[in-house]
Amino acid sequence: MKPLEDLRIVAIEQYGAGPFGSVHLADLGAEVIKIEDPGSGGDVGRYVPPYQEGEDSLFFEAFNRNKRSISLDLTTTAGRTVFEDLVRVSDIVYSNLRGDVPAKLGITFDDLRHLNPTIVCCSLSGFGMTGPRLAEPGYDYVLQGIAGWMDITGEPSGPPTKSGLSLVDYSGGLVAAISMLAAVHAARRDGVGTDCDISLFDTAVSMLTYPAIWSLNGDFTPTRTHHSAHPSLVPFQAFEASDGWIVIACPKEKFWKRLATAIGRPDLGTAESYGTFIARRVNSDTLLPLLDDIFATRPAFEWLTKLRAAGVPCGPVNSVSEALADAQTDARGMIVETEHPRFGTVRQVRSAVRVGSATPEYRRAPLRNEDVDYVLQDVLRYDEGRIAELAAQTRNEEAS
Repeated sequence: MKPLEDLRIVAIEQYGAGPFGSVHLADLGAEVIKIEDPGSGGDVGRYVPPYQEGEDSLFFEAFNRNKRSISLDLTTTAGRTVFEDLVRVSDIVYSNLRGDVPAKLGITFDDLRHLNPTIVCCSLSGFGMTGPRLAEPGYDYVLQGIAGWMDITGEPSGPPTKSGLSLVDYSGGLVAAISMLAAVHAARRDGVGTDCDISLFDTAVSMLTYPAIWSLNGDFTPTRTHHSAHPSLVPFQAFEASDGWIVIACPKEKFWKRLATAIGRPDLGTAESYGTFIARRVNSDTLLPLLDDIFATRPAFEWLTKLRAAGVPCGPVNSVSEALADAQTDARGMIVETEHPRFGTVRQVRSAVRVGSATPEYRRAPLRNEDVDYVLQDVLRYDEGRIAELAAQTRNEEAS
C-alpha cells in the first residue's frame, strides 16, 4: 500500500496555499476529494494565466495532480447532504478560506462531530480563526510584507522586496499537512477528532526564527544585506564572477580556511583580522571588497570548480530553466509527467516528500466535477434512485 492510502480528505480548497498542502498527501496515496463550487466555476486556480484555456491551466495542474473533483454548492440542501455523507466516511475536512468562513459554512469540528466523532477539521486561512484580522483575506505577497520578510529582503539601498516564490503560501500548506497528519494520528489513537487552526500569518512569523529571537532578547535590528548576505556570518553571500553570480557559504571556520586557500590567499584564513566568525563580521567592510575583487577576476565555472574541490559550500545562481536542467534534478527524479486531454504530456516538478523506495504514481489534475460518479457511487454507495432524488432536489432549489 501507499503510505497514506487509508486516508481520505475532503478538500474545500483553492488557488495555491491550500492545494499545495494537500498535493503532497495525494502523492503519498491519500484520496483527496476537491469540492468545487459550481457557482464560481470551481477552484480559481483553473483560470490563472498563462497556459490557460477554458477550465484548464498549467497553474492548476501544478497543485492538483492525483486528486479528484466534485462540484457541490454547500449552501444548498442537496450539496450539504452529499458533503455530510462524505464527512461520515472521511478522515479530514480541509479548507483554505478566510478565518471567519469555516464557522459560517459549518465545517468546524463542533459542527461536524455528530457526523463523525474522529473527523479532523483543518482550516488554513490568512490570519487564523481568532484575533482582530480573522475576517481579512490573506495572500502571500501581503503576508510577506506584514510579517517583516520584505523589510529584510533586497539590497540595503533598494526597496523592500518579496521572495521570487510564494514561500508563505507554500510553507503554510506544508504546516497544514503536518498538522493534519498529527491530528489524524491523535484521532485514531484517542477516538476523538479536533480542529487545526493554521494561518499564513502564524507561519510567516514563526519562520522569522533566529532574527526574531535576536530581536526579542537583545538590541539586534534585522536589516537588508548587500548581495543577500547572511545577517551575521561572513562570507555567506552572493559574489559576482567575471561572467555571472555564485553563492559561497562559510558557516564553519574550516570552510573559511579552505576558501582562503582556494583563492590563493591562505594568509587570510589565519589573519587576526579575519580568522574567526566575530573578526570577519567586525571587519567585513574590508574583507568583502577584497573578496569581490578576487572573484571578479575569473569565470564562475572556474571558481566553482576550485571551491568544490576544496570542499567549500558553493553553487551557481541558476535561472529556473538551468535549475530544472541540473544533473541533480534528473538524478533525483524531480521531473514527472502526466497526460492531459488539452495540454498533452505535461512535465512538472514532483513533491520533495519521500517515504520508502517505491516510485510514486502521478495522475493529472481532475477536470471540474470529473469524479462525481466515483464519489456518489463508489465512495458514498448511492443507488440510482438516490442520485436522481438529489439531482431533482438541486433543480428545484435552483428554480426557486
